[in-house]
Amino acid sequence: MTKHIALLRGINVGGHAKIAMKDLRELFSDMGFETVQTYLQSGNVVFGAPDPQTPAELAARIEKRIADDLGVSPTVLLRSADSLARTLAANPYLGREDDPAKLHVTFLAQAPTAEQAARLEVPAGETAVFTLAGDEIHLHVPDGYGRTKLNNAFIERRLGIPATTRNWKTVGALHTLAND
Repeated sequence: MTKHIALLRGINVGGHAKIAMKDLRELFSDMGFETVQTYLQSGNVVFGAPDPQTPAELAARIEKRIADDLGVSPTVLLRSADSLARTLAANPYLGREDDPAKLHVTFLAQAPTAEQAARLEVPAGETAVFTLAGDEIHLHVPDGYGRTKLNNAFIERRLGIPATTRNWKTVGALHTLAND
């Protein structure tokens, strides 16, 4: 049994693609997953699943079930508890920023190619900075995530890869839930 974190992209944002967390927990439990927990209303699910499936197969299965049962079609990005621990350890901005609200991680559906990565640069006049690390982007947004142009939509457009962004507090909380 492996602990996974499902990060659903684009649900419960601005009143669109609404899913109740109770319904999401029930759906995951009905799929045979164990110790299902949700965190916040933005589509974060921690659960245990048997090992035989690849993450891509598991994500596709979850996406299909959510679409079939709940009528919403989010992209599901999966991380293991171990990979989330590596994410926490790898943040290059921890020593530079005391306010965790200014730190975010953009989780990518896959690592970009060198050509895709070359298209990602900080927009002119932006104070935010980023570090690409495999299938994640660590963000430091001194002026706040709500004001940066280096947001999830910008990253997806530049890379051509589905992504979802979580703040540092959420990443830490998901890690804690996955390890309880």
